[in-house]
Amino acid sequence: MLLGVNIDHVATLRNARGGVEPSVFDAAKICETLNVSGITTHLREDRRHIKDEDVFLIKEKISTRLNLEMAMTEEMKRIALELKPAACCIVPEKRQEVTTEGGLDVAGQVKKAVEFVKPLNDAGIVVSMFIDPDKDQIDATLEAKAPFIELHTGAYSNEFGTDLEEEEFQKLKMAAIYAQKYGLKVNAGHGLDYKNVHRMHEIPNIIELNIGHSIISRAVFVGLEKAIIEMKELIK
Repeated sequence: MLLGVNIDHVATLRNARGGVEPSVFDAAKICETLNVSGITTHLREDRRHIKDEDVFLIKEKISTRLNLEMAMTEEMKRIALELKPAACCIVPEKRQEVTTEGGLDVAGQVKKAVEFVKPLNDAGIVVSMFIDPDKDQIDATLEAKAPFIELHTGAYSNEFGTDLEEEEFQKLKMAAIYAQKYGLKVNAGHGLDYKNVHRMHEIPNIIELNIGHSIISRAVFVGLEKAIIEMKELIK
């Protein structure tokens, strides 16, 4: 498995004081030095952490693959087509939520998803849909012609170490197998940390894990370089 590092919460720390430190760009440079497979940033509609200038600077100056998480809105599509990141992950978004609370309901808006994905595909941007491990959502992603799904691992992460862990894990595993059967490539992420990530090895053919909060939290104590290296060791 590959590791994509989400650096959103470097921006959260920066924005807490309204200054320039810690530098999102410096975090991206550290990620590149360590040969992570991708740098993930979520450009939220309210710009609560990552800003437009962050993603454009990273795209211009960093050669590591940029994965732009974004809502399925016309504004974000316009930005993506201008920025041309290597990949986009389409996520649900609510202004009041602290973090992404669940997967995107592709099945409930298939027509919109088809129309949204096509110009991104045409621009050579690799599109993934951030979805719960649900057959209907996988089928809808196939209809939308996105080549990837990213399985929302939040329920598994929340139940890790409880009686419900195995049930949530099996949902992820079965969803991955089903998606791959029909030609979709599978990534995963949300809530994964240094204690629970090892079970992702039990799911066949996951390409990439996108992990952010736990890495940035660990970095507070050991530094970003060491935090990334430790996570890479756990997933390789």
